[in-house]
Amino acid sequence: MLIFARSQFLLLLLLCPLVIIGYAVLRRARLRRIRRFGDEDLVRKLMPEWSGAKGWLRAVLLALAFAFFSIGLARPQIGAKLSERETRGAEIIICLDVSNSMLAQDYSPDRLTRAKLSISRLVDKLQGDRIGLIVFAGSSFVQLPVTTDYVSAKMFLSSINTESVPVQGTAIGDAILTAAKSFSTQSEKSRAIIVITDGENHEDDPEDAAAQAAQLGIKVYTIGVGSLQGVPIPKDGELMKDSEGNIVVTRLDESTLRKTARAGNGAYVHAGTEEFGLNPVIEDIRAMENERFNSVVFEEYDEQYMYFLAIALVLFVLEMLVGERRWKKQLFD
Repeated sequence: MLIFARSQFLLLLLLCPLVIIGYAVLRRARLRRIRRFGDEDLVRKLMPEWSGAKGWLRAVLLALAFAFFSIGLARPQIGAKLSERETRGAEIIICLDVSNSMLAQDYSPDRLTRAKLSISRLVDKLQGDRIGLIVFAGSSFVQLPVTTDYVSAKMFLSSINTESVPVQGTAIGDAILTAAKSFSTQSEKSRAIIVITDGENHEDDPEDAAAQAAQLGIKVYTIGVGSLQGVPIPKDGELMKDSEGNIVVTRLDESTLRKTARAGNGAYVHAGTEEFGLNPVIEDIRAMENERFNSVVFEEYDEQYMYFLAIALVLFVLEMLVGERRWKKQLFD
């Protein structure tokens, strides 16, 4: 697989056609000056050794040299080999509520976006731990199986929105049970579930689900998102209303989330506007006994930039050697 360590330099490739266009403009301007000077055919007879074709060749060589130089600056790399690497850490599955109530704006810019940002920052701090993502509303499904591929985790995280689950609601218990089945290890000392939700309108028994997970040695943590006072829910530029036309107000259900965390041998944290609550939870998880994992990863990459820079250098030299004189048909008179 070919990757670029500094892909921003590939934008320089857009300048390559400008070399050809610039030369064409100069040629046209030169032709105008020749016509003002005198008869075009006569001027050409006065310069029999000048070659217009070699001028175009120099422009093409210069454009190609600049293209290879730009690719070299972008540092193309090829995955050298796959290797199995042992890591130590915990398995963490995050269950993220994507119901419409997560669009409430008591967090900036809204609950869901703030939660995704905090998860992304958490992923940046992980070292050896495996992470998985589950999204839920009225039902739940695995968005990302447990992995140490943090780049993929952030990519999947960025695609999550309130339309990720078509069935609305807040089935916290279903999300916990789905997470409990999604671990890759059966260790009773290194598995944790983090539920991020406002806890409102739960449609099942999250406390019982957390108790079932605890029996399997899985800790369940809950992070409550939202205010106790309640706020309206914006949707498509308007405020959501119920069937009777009343504005829907969403409030954090701390009681349910506290009971769920207690049943799951974990802890409850109310997400703040500055400290969202994931850091203290992760610190508690890191106190658990680490599990050993074997992961297949690209161990190293072979740099390819030197080949592109070498080709660019050769093309630059050729461009200088071509000159503007015609090639002689005979080497000796």
